Formats: sequence, structure tokens, C-alpha cells
Amino acid sequence: MSLKIKYKQVIVLRTDIKMSVGKKVAQGCHASVIAVENARKMTPSILGSWGNEGQRKIALKVQTEEDLIDVYQLAKSLHLPCSIIQDAGLTQLAPGTKTAVGIGPALSSDIDKITKTLKLL
Repeated sequence: MSLKIKYKQVIVLRTDIKMSVGKKVAQGCHASVIAVENARKMTPSILGSWGNEGQRKIALKVQTEEDLIDVYQLAKSLHLPCSIIQDAGLTQLAPGTKTAVGIGPALSSDIDKITKTLKLL
């Protein structure tokens, strides 16, 4: 039996900056958690439905900071819960380096309007 997934969250990371695998995971987690907190305020019913479906998350990549900002701005313009992460600069990156964006949870079809051309991380 195939389950139709209606909701998802997408985490987008930059590939033009040097981050260890652990750093990438941490930055993606920050983006996910903050986007979920925004969804709790903006779209609590979608948050619950996403949870009931198993909390689908997809990790994607962009090449530049400009690309990352564009993805974030598009998500905001569509009124989707989202976040953009700026590193604190305590380990590998300069303070304020934009590293990741979280979008959703939201309808998969709405997120796809922004991310359908992006490649898997």
C-alpha cells in the first residue's frame, strides 16, 4: 500500500562554503527547528498533519549565499513558515555566515513551487 504524502519540510544548505558533515547537520537542524516553531504559530493544523504523516524532510542544496537568500525570500513571499540561519562564528565559519534555510512544514505542492529545480544534498 502506498501512502500519499501531502506535507513536507525542506532544508536547503549552501555548498560554496566549507562545512564539515557535522556542521552541515547542525545548521540544517537549526533551520528545521526554527521553521517548525514558526509553523506552530502560523499553521498549527498543518504542523499536526505533517507530524501524523511521519515528518517528511528533504535536504537540498544551493551553490551560493544569493541562491539561499532567494529561496528564503520566495518562501516568505508565499507566506510559508521558514527560517534562515546565520552562524554564530564559534567554530568553522565567520559570524553571520548564512548557511541554511528551512521551509515548512507546509503543503508539498507549495514548497515545490520554490524548490523543484534544486538538487538533493
